[in-house]
Amino acid sequence: MNACPYNAVTMVSGLPVFGDACNLCGSCVEACPSGAIERPGADAGSLVDASAYRGIWVFGEIRDGSPARVVLELLGAGRRLADQTGQSLGAVLAGDRLGALPQELIAYGADRVFVAEHSALAAFRDEPYAAVLAAAVKQYRPSILLFGATATGRSMAPRLAARLRTGLTADCTALDIDPDSGNLLQTRPAFGGNIMATIMCPSHRPQMATVRPGVLKAAPKNDSRRGEVVRLEVGPELLKARTEVLGFTAEDEETVNLEDASIIVSGGRGLGSAENFSLVRELAALLGGVVGASRAAVEEGWIPYAHQVGQTGKTVSPRLYVACGISGAVQHVAGMQGADIIVAINKNPDAPIFKVATYGMVGDVVQILKQLIEQVKGG
Repeated sequence: MNACPYNAVTMVSGLPVFGDACNLCGSCVEACPSGAIERPGADAGSLVDASAYRGIWVFGEIRDGSPARVVLELLGAGRRLADQTGQSLGAVLAGDRLGALPQELIAYGADRVFVAEHSALAAFRDEPYAAVLAAAVKQYRPSILLFGATATGRSMAPRLAARLRTGLTADCTALDIDPDSGNLLQTRPAFGGNIMATIMCPSHRPQMATVRPGVLKAAPKNDSRRGEVVRLEVGPELLKARTEVLGFTAEDEETVNLEDASIIVSGGRGLGSAENFSLVRELAALLGGVVGASRAAVEEGWIPYAHQVGQTGKTVSPRLYVACGISGAVQHVAGMQGADIIVAINKNPDAPIFKVATYGMVGDVVQILKQLIEQVKGG
């Protein structure tokens, strides 16, 4: 009882009783001197027969009527894992009037596309989407289920994992298969990006992970590919929800698609002021790129959060990344080190950003930016 950090255990007639505050942390299991307590809520079905689960699934998140970029990246990784293990690659689509989207996912590598189509699924809501996917997983039993670590994926994947009583690894940057056990190896940064943790889920299925956008290569498109479209039954019991989408209002703040950008010019606290971000914007426009920022610049209020690159922002992998006045904290580097070419500008020659930079310029960032802009204009 004393080991429970949530005061969820009480003793009744000499036996432990678990209250509603129990969140299955397992502290009591480890503390019990006689090993008499099983994890609360566990039952005989919690440890599954892994051999009964086959197939790799990708959640087909839809954005503005098309698959989100991260879906194509997951299909690329899923195709590799499926070929490696001799399993099929599936994609799950939920929405209304999906049209040619199932065939598009087949062209990007899916063998089967599971389609849940209903007017109530036109706009994303956690409850019906999770219920539809849970029903599909219980029926078809995939071994692996992958989501993009987007606002949608991060919202729904934990809810679905709780329904299925399985594990979930969030914000993965790499996926592989353990050759000995066949389990999914899910790698993600830990301790502020200082180490990389590789996680397995050996006793539960499906193995679930969210993957950061921009860290995997998108699958190539092949319009000649053929696959199977499986229609999922969407009963009224799956569509219950406590929320209703009334409409969408465009964000007033400047929006930017960092994940798909091939050129990013980012500014940090070293710029000195919000006014100096105009130089970053000008250089980005001249290069045909977009504007990024460090967390420090966002916290100063110089630029909206939508531009933030790093562990707490967007993970990007452009062809060219220009870091202007950014020192190179591990959290920022974790979000941009996948760039093909990194150019760093900083007045401190010992700044950590130079350790990952392809090219470095030491000096006043404002003056160097002005010179770069003149060079690009003149060239």
